[in-house]
Amino acid sequence: MPQTSIKNLKLNAHVHLIGICGTAMASLAGLLKDRGYKVSGSDLNPYPPMSTQIKSLGVQIQRPYKKENLNPKPDFVIVGNVISANNEEAQELIKLDLPYCSLPQAIGEMIIANRDSFVVAGTHGKTTTTSLLAWVAENCGLAPGFLIGGIPKNFLQSFRNPPANTFIIEGDEYDTAYFDKVPKFIHYKPKNVILTSVEFDHADIYKDFAAVKSVFLQLMKLIPPKGSLVYWGDDSTVKEIAKECVSKKKFSYGFDIDNDYTIKINSENEVVTIFTIYFKKEFLAEFLTPMVGRYNILNATAVIAQAHIQNLNLNKVKAALQSFQGVKRRQDILGEYAGVLIIEDFAHHPTAVKETIHAIQHKYKNKKVFSVFEPRSATSRRKIFQKDYVEAFKEAHEIIIAQAFDQAKISDDDRFSAEELIKDLENLGRSAKLFSSTDQIVDDLVNRTKKNDIVLIMSNGGFDGIYDKLINKLKSRI
Repeated sequence: MPQTSIKNLKLNAHVHLIGICGTAMASLAGLLKDRGYKVSGSDLNPYPPMSTQIKSLGVQIQRPYKKENLNPKPDFVIVGNVISANNEEAQELIKLDLPYCSLPQAIGEMIIANRDSFVVAGTHGKTTTTSLLAWVAENCGLAPGFLIGGIPKNFLQSFRNPPANTFIIEGDEYDTAYFDKVPKFIHYKPKNVILTSVEFDHADIYKDFAAVKSVFLQLMKLIPPKGSLVYWGDDSTVKEIAKECVSKKKFSYGFDIDNDYTIKINSENEVVTIFTIYFKKEFLAEFLTPMVGRYNILNATAVIAQAHIQNLNLNKVKAALQSFQGVKRRQDILGEYAGVLIIEDFAHHPTAVKETIHAIQHKYKNKKVFSVFEPRSATSRRKIFQKDYVEAFKEAHEIIIAQAFDQAKISDDDRFSAEELIKDLENLGRSAKLFSSTDQIVDDLVNRTKKNDIVLIMSNGGFDGIYDKLINKLKSRI
């Protein structure tokens, strides 16, 4: 059976998700279960927070991928983008002639449908910006549905079915499925869009920066004339791409004074950042947020601009911004143990790594920060950003690099070299160490950290359970 529409699926039908622990797939599982469907799913290597969310839904994760997972036969199958055509479960799906589609198609047809969609796109900041936009919309009475690639602490889950006409979604540029080779956001019926940034990423599917830009140009052309676009105007590439949007509601934001929405940071400390927004060079409002770092203030401004365009109450927007609790795995404070503060972050692109280190070191002035990084994403495991990571880490206090995760399928001449990174950083006079296991990293941190130090751990995966290992070792040090 060919790829099939899901919009006419009968209530109470059994839907099986292959790759259920992906951030978006786990959210879709919740949306479907909340709508009354029977949900099952399989995955290879589930890890928190999404595996925890799946279990809280009462859905058992079938491991690993195998044809038996489709027995009994489900009524419909949704295939995640991590699944290849030669996956045993995917091949069984075809053999059994089951109806199937991709996650983005299911979201577009079944969840977004004809609602007002707000799509947050860009290389960086999507999860935080989407979470904040959902919280602002909630506080302004829009009762939004949402799907977010992380767990916003204000909602405690990454999804909500739309009780009204608004749906807010993180618009990923990664491709949809092995049988549906377009960016996910193409399916999301983008009416109102935030474009945070455009850089090269996803080296496993995009051959060069031109290919990345081309998909964002597609997104711009999908925004209807009555829709809206808020874009980061400090960046020449983003400005160039935004020209393709024909909407009359098209506004830039950033620190440069030529933007429609201009930012001025008034003060910042460990507790709060206070900043002012000017619209068309006229004072709009002053805002307070517990978020720190230049990129997070840009994310907040994008949301403020979109809220202003939609004529939402600015006092309610202010209150939402001040009460925003952030997102799990985004500058997420895991706790203080033996006087050492542990912070987890999803940063993996060199720009995100650089900005995260800067934000944490700037927030916690006069404290030593140990920056720990696992090259795990498809791009970070390749040499494309070899020298960019030198720039990303060059201002870090203490640097710890793990060996890149699973480079077996990457050719030798295309692999990222952690050894080369360490050598380049040492040549700059930086304190940098390389370890081959998380146990070695934990032992080094336990031996070298002192009271009031900070450990910033950056990875877009499970990092071999380093968080619990470090916490347990520090507890035993007390």
